[in-house]
Amino acid sequence: MITVQTFGGPTALFEYGGLRFLTDPTFDEPGDYVSPSGTKLTKLAPSSGRPDQPIDAVLLSHDQHADNLDDSGRALLADVPLTLTTPDGAQRLGGTARGLAPWESITLGAVTVTAVPARHGPEGCEPITGEVTGFVLTADGSQPVYVSGDNASLERVEEIAERFGPIGTALIFAGAVRTGLFDGALLTLDSEQAAEAARILGAQQIVLVHFNSWAHFTEGHDALVKAFTAAGLMDRVQLD
Repeated sequence: MITVQTFGGPTALFEYGGLRFLTDPTFDEPGDYVSPSGTKLTKLAPSSGRPDQPIDAVLLSHDQHADNLDDSGRALLADVPLTLTTPDGAQRLGGTARGLAPWESITLGAVTVTAVPARHGPEGCEPITGEVTGFVLTADGSQPVYVSGDNASLERVEEIAERFGPIGTALIFAGAVRTGLFDGALLTLDSEQAAEAARILGAQQIVLVHFNSWAHFTEGHDALVKAFTAAGLMDRVQLD
């Protein structure tokens, strides 16, 4: 197991292979934020804190939405040696951002980071919700770490499990996100799907993120406890 510190929303800090990684940095205050599609996203609660140690790399699922990268998060990127994200996102961000296509890898010290597929909504959603990525980290002598990013597809999870499973630690973005897009279809996994994803991955440690602090999350702490308890996985879960 690894130690994972969560800050609310999708933002988590963990150390793996001697390096410190931060996921989707979001530290802005509560308020309304408009995404490129025109959808208004409302943040309800402040972050629980900020990292107090240097970060070696940011793992950014996508840059298009304020609940995954906000103004404070963008400012933080300037002080980080490397931000890994989608190819389109890296072009938009510039600086130290590097884009990885699905299944493309980069080696950082003892750690190999591989971009893995994610889909931010139903089939065909990409022209609206944009390109999104997850990540798998591997290192000799350590179990893999999976960061899902904003993903609503269990089929993508099955592909990842076939290549990398079983997973040691899975950071799963949950929350059953719904907006006015796609007639209210899920844009991330709901609680039962998150539990199924953990089962598919064979995850020994499950860290649930991206289920609180924003109004468009339709399932939170209680729904996740219910789903993971029913799946017999609650003893593996970190749910702050």
